[in-house]
Order: sequence, then structure tokens, then C-alpha cells
Amino acid sequence: MALNIARLRLDNQRITQSDFKTPADVVRHMGAMQAQDYPGAKWAIGLRLPGSREQDIEQAVRDRTILRTWPQRGTIHFVVPEEVGWRLSLSTPRILAKAKTRHANLKLDGATFDKALNLFTTALQGDKQLSRPNMMDVLEDGGISTANQRGYHILWYLAQNGRLCFGPLEGKQVTFALLDEWIPKTDDIPRDEALKRLTCSYFVSHGPATMQDLMWWSGMTAADIKLGIELAKPSITSIDTGGKTYWMDKNIAGIDLPTPSVHLLPGFDEYMLGYKDRTAVLDPQHMLKIVPGMNGMFAATVVIDGKIEGVWRRSIKKNEIIVELAPFGSLSAVQDRHIEAAITSYGKYIGLRTTTKFAF
Repeated sequence: MALNIARLRLDNQRITQSDFKTPADVVRHMGAMQAQDYPGAKWAIGLRLPGSREQDIEQAVRDRTILRTWPQRGTIHFVVPEEVGWRLSLSTPRILAKAKTRHANLKLDGATFDKALNLFTTALQGDKQLSRPNMMDVLEDGGISTANQRGYHILWYLAQNGRLCFGPLEGKQVTFALLDEWIPKTDDIPRDEALKRLTCSYFVSHGPATMQDLMWWSGMTAADIKLGIELAKPSITSIDTGGKTYWMDKNIAGIDLPTPSVHLLPGFDEYMLGYKDRTAVLDPQHMLKIVPGMNGMFAATVVIDGKIEGVWRRSIKKNEIIVELAPFGSLSAVQDRHIEAAITSYGKYIGLRTTTKFAF
């Protein structure tokens, strides 16, 4: 049969059907889940975890079964603790090399980073967590200026080097912790084994996808990904279609998804962000509706039968959540009913009744 890339991705990402029991099950399957938009990242896990509530994801963060840090592309992701070490070991050298010029312009050198680490170690040791403003105060009080995003880059650098990670929220503020206190230290693994795990994990959870997709998603080189594919071949298989080679789980089975299949995804969901080439799920003419101004801020999407067919946004009142929809075209009565069901499901996850509005 013809390769239905969008439908297979829905299934492999466990958006349409999932037997996961915990947030860690979801994150472990996905490998890494983009998480700079914290509420959206929690929903990305929740929509793949049947019957879950937002507080379940928050509790997993507090329980340290999932955590947020910068494991690849210099971007915040959710990962499981046992994979933090090898994912950082793969990405850190290339990412820090790219940041050298920016750090030099900010007058951030090795001595400054070492001093900052000593200050944070003193402030956080004993399993403490501090909010971002308090972390900035620690630097300023220690004689390190945080102006011009210096503070952010120091936090980023130390997290990239496996020294810091995010802790749970403190009110609406993110907190930071010492990584080696927050989670158990994991053993180092050979680089080839790490590449194998990265490649296998990605294609099993994100497939069908191309080598170029994995290069973009991971930030690794073509040589690295080619080696990773060779090492992962016992677990993955390829299909050539449309002049491209797609890789996926070797044990994938045919799927029979309900029609219509309707889902409300957050703005930075892996279904959209997990690939360099997104044309399998999004008509390019709608790209500016997803990323207005092409400024890197992705709108939340309405996915119908695997295709992105609209955007949505939420506003939370005291006792309800208002979901505003902007479909790209007219919807059938059947699609309307399925969208309402998806909105109701989101309301249950948040714990509020829902109201639907169209065309914001």
C-alpha cells in the first residue's frame, strides 16, 4: 500500500492510540520533547497519556521522573533522567562551539563560568532549588553581571555542561537545581552506542522520517546520523517514496485510524517541530498561519486525519477555559463533532469546563 506518512506519524507518536501509564513512559518513547513553552509541553505529554490531568505532569516533574533541560539544538526539552547524560554528551561539543562567538561578545569566559558554578553550587547544594530571579541575584551578589542576557547564557552554558537543570515551578517561576543532586548520576556510554540509541529512538517514535529530519531534530552531523542508521538497522526499516528514503520502526503494523481523526496539539508539539520537512502534515501555503512573521513562535494546531487544518488558542477564566478555533477551511458536521470532543478532552485534562469560539 502507499505510504501514508501523516497517519503513520500520528500512530508512532502515540497521538491516536496509546497504552502509556505514566508521563515518563511518554517522554521515554519520544526520546526528547520540545519544552520551552511549558504549558504546551505538559499538554504534549498529556494528549499522549489517556486520562491524564495537567497536575499529573506537574507531579512527574516534582517526582523527578521527567525533567527539562537543554539536551539538543540548544533548546529546552523534556527527557527522562536516565538519558540526560548520553544525550548531553552527544550534543554539547557542537552546541558550545557554535556559542563561542556570542559568549566572547558577552565577555563570558571559562573563569566566569567556573565562578558562576561555584556560586550556584554554594546556593543550591543540599537539594535546594532557586527561581530564575533568585539565580540572577546569586550572580549579581557574587560580582557577575547578568546584563544583556549574560545571566541567561550562564544558566544555559552550565545546563548544557550537565551542571544545572530545571526544577519544579515555584508559583509561575521556573526553578533551577544542581543536576547531580536532582537525579542519580548515570554511567557514561560509548559514543557509538549513544548514536545508536538516538537514531533508533527517533525513528521508532517519529517515523516515517528521513535522515535529514533526524539531523535537524538532533543537531548532529550527516556522518553521525549515517553511522547511527547503520548501527540501528536491526530495529528500523526504510521505505523509498517520492524520491526520499523514510525510516521507521521495523515492527510497525498497518493502522486503521478512525475518520475523522481530530486532535488539538500545542504549538511546539513534536508532530510539527520534530521534522525538517513538514509538508507531509502541513500545506506550505498555511505555514505563515502557524508561524506568523516566521519568528520561531509556533501556534497551536488542529490536526484532522493527520493534516494540520487550523490553529487554536486558549484563554482561562475563573471557572472555564475558552478555546478559540481558526480552521483553514470549512468543516463538516462530523468534523465539528469530533473537534468538540477533542476540546472536551482538553478541558478534562485542565480540569475546567470548556467554551468554543471560532475564527479569532
